[in-house]
Amino acid sequence: MISMDFIARLVGMVAFSALGVYLGITLGSLAEKPELYSVILGLLGVLIGLILTPYISTRPIRSIRSILGRVSPQTLTAGLVGLMSGLIIAALLAFPLSLLPAPFGNVLPFIGVLLFSYLGVAVFVMRQNDVFTVLRFSLPGRGADEPSTLKETSRSILLDTSVIIDGRIADIARTGFLVGTLLIPRFVLNELQYIADSADSLRRQRGRRGMEVLSELQKSAAVPVRISDMDVDGVREVDDKLVVLARQLRCPILTNDYNLNRIAELQGVPVLNVNELANAVKSVLLPGEPLLVNILQEGKETGQGVGYLDDGTMVVIEDGRHFLNQEVTVMVTKVLQTAAGRMIFARIGDREA
Repeated sequence: MISMDFIARLVGMVAFSALGVYLGITLGSLAEKPELYSVILGLLGVLIGLILTPYISTRPIRSIRSILGRVSPQTLTAGLVGLMSGLIIAALLAFPLSLLPAPFGNVLPFIGVLLFSYLGVAVFVMRQNDVFTVLRFSLPGRGADEPSTLKETSRSILLDTSVIIDGRIADIARTGFLVGTLLIPRFVLNELQYIADSADSLRRQRGRRGMEVLSELQKSAAVPVRISDMDVDGVREVDDKLVVLARQLRCPILTNDYNLNRIAELQGVPVLNVNELANAVKSVLLPGEPLLVNILQEGKETGQGVGYLDDGTMVVIEDGRHFLNQEVTVMVTKVLQTAAGRMIFARIGDREA
């Protein structure tokens, strides 16, 4: 398939060579050597057309398309409305400004178009959330409290690969705690597919589980899911792309990756961490409360036994080694919160404190 760059080079070669021949004939007639000048400048035009044409035609267009592809639809709409508003104001002021004495009457209308166009785009893009909230509120048939609901449902939440593979996102979405549209960039899907096609069996299983979770999310009506082709040029790592895209869209990242969480927070990007949510919804236990625990294995210290609650919280039981594979009632002695989660220390319930 012929690329656009190749076509542009051919067109540029013909155009610049024709321009070179014309200039050669014009300059050569002054030196009485039109043939020589036309040949030299024509060949020079061919060379310039082959080399420079893509840089003044297809490359700028491609860059503009890439930039526009990274901008959210709301920002594009706000910029377009701002541009139209600025042009209308500039048109209203053009006539009175043109009545000023020269050279002000000739220059100020053009400067007004540039100035008010820039101010219109800048103001509407900076205040786009407020502008769209006012527009939604002014629509007929809207309730007084509906704009805030629309604003929440229009919010985008970027999904990281790790949270898709984790699988808990589907259950969280069904509960209704996630308000907004789950936005999955194409480069996240590519990474997920790369993991699903991995030669390592464990990574391949995790990738395929992520595909199943994503399919389940798309079928669920609890939260809308949208696949986006937005990308970030000049950045290779998926985590870096997510952070840059979240800053551009002004939306949070949903993840359970600790490193991505830290990088995003350092750059001022809000993060919704599934692990932090899981720790927050765990039941609060106080020293002295009884627990029914099935002791599954020995602990690190002598005589200790280890069991787990239904939410996965580890319970370390003093002298619990003698009750392995038994369900016993224990008394909580201490609750320790760590970076990895919560750990509970307990003792057998019928022992003296």
